[in-house]
Amino acid sequence: MSGFTNLKNPKTSYLDSHLLEVNKKVKKMFFDTHAHLQWKSFDKDRDLVIKRAKKEDVFNIVNVGFDIDNCYKAINLATQNKGLYATVGLHPHNASQLNEKTLKVLRTISKNPFVVGIGEIGLDYYRLLSPKEVQKQAFETQLILASEQNLPVVIHNREAESDILITLSKFKGKIKGIMHCFSGDIDFAKKSIQLGFLISFAGPITYSKSYNLHDIAKWIDLKDVLIETDCPWLAPQSVRGKRNEPSYLPRIANKIADLKKLTIKEVGETTTENAKRIFNLE
Repeated sequence: MSGFTNLKNPKTSYLDSHLLEVNKKVKKMFFDTHAHLQWKSFDKDRDLVIKRAKKEDVFNIVNVGFDIDNCYKAINLATQNKGLYATVGLHPHNASQLNEKTLKVLRTISKNPFVVGIGEIGLDYYRLLSPKEVQKQAFETQLILASEQNLPVVIHNREAESDILITLSKFKGKIKGIMHCFSGDIDFAKKSIQLGFLISFAGPITYSKSYNLHDIAKWIDLKDVLIETDCPWLAPQSVRGKRNEPSYLPRIANKIADLKKLTIKEVGETTTENAKRIFNLE
């Protein structure tokens, strides 16, 4: 974790410039609400990736934490690049790492001005890299942290819809957040929205056989929608198999626009406003 600067007290004026970037570009920008530019596959060309994103009108990116080291890296990226933000949390795969020491670290860094959420947290019953009960305990503990810090949560769900809803229902009215890279059915989407969560679509919505996601996109009100890349994974159909990056985000917006019979401008502007609202950047 060495080499990270300005993590606790970045200059207020610099943070203000981030917020100005959000407001100034809102009429022509896209907001990538979930990326992992701190991932090692970006080590050789990270600056170029960020420049390419801006050329495609992707001016704001939230880099999402999944273990302690990568939370620090996400914050560091935010301090060095206008329009970038971070979330901090332990992914369900890393739930076994949550203890008093790591919780104390998360509580401390969650107060950083560039941190806009807790995540990604949740449950993953597909790979089970941490036992179910350990995941549940880590999930609920981090939801409590989010409630304490008044931060939204970024939810990772894989084959765990029932337990996700049971846990989140305990915090109804106390937290809000995002169902990241949505993969559930329409009933799960409805119940998530009722609990105060937005539905975030990623690359899979562009896949020709993602019939369920297509139906949900047609049904859902745009005010409840976010877009993300989840890069470096899940590249859109036109670049499927390549490393994903934020510059591909408009392809996701374009697919949603096509499904909903809207313009890409409408999708871009509304999802950006939604992102500003959920991350308290208004």
